[in-house]
Amino acid sequence: MRRHPGTPAGPGLLLACLLAFAAPSYAQGPAPGAGPARAGLEALVGAWKRSDGNYIILIRDVARTGELTASYFNPNPLPFAKAQATQEGGSVRAAFELQAGGYGGSTYTLRYDPASDRLVGEYFQAVAKQTFEVVFSRQRTEGKLR
Repeated sequence: MRRHPGTPAGPGLLLACLLAFAAPSYAQGPAPGAGPARAGLEALVGAWKRSDGNYIILIRDVARTGELTASYFNPNPLPFAKAQATQEGGSVRAAFELQAGGYGGSTYTLRYDPASDRLVGEYFQAVAKQTFEVVFSRQRTEGKLR
C-alpha cells in the first residue's frame, strides 16, 4: 500500500482521529468561520475576550430560561448582577449588567455572529455615561479561568 509523504499510517492515523473527535469543544471552541455554527443559546458557552483589552466574559452555562452562569474578568473576576440570553428566530443575544468593582450599572448588549464566532455589540460605561462598540472573540480556556 502506498501512502503520501506526511500522511500518518496505521496506529498514528487512528490516534489522530480519536484525538480529533474526543477533544472537548467547550475547551477551545471552533476556529472563527470553521465548520457549522453551534446551535441556539449554547453557542454562547465559552470564554470571550474583548478585542480592545484584557476584558473577558466567561459563560459557563445557559439555563432553559436563558439565564447565564457567567463571570467578568478585568483581569480579576467580578460577578454579573444580571446575565441573560435570548433567541428570536436565528438571532442569539446576550445582555450583562455589572454592579461590582466600580462598574455601577455598566452593561453589555451583545449579539452572537455565527459566521465569525464572535460576540458583537455595545458596552455602556455607566460611570462615564459613554457607549462603545465592542467585539469579543472566543478564547481557549484550558482550565485557566474559574
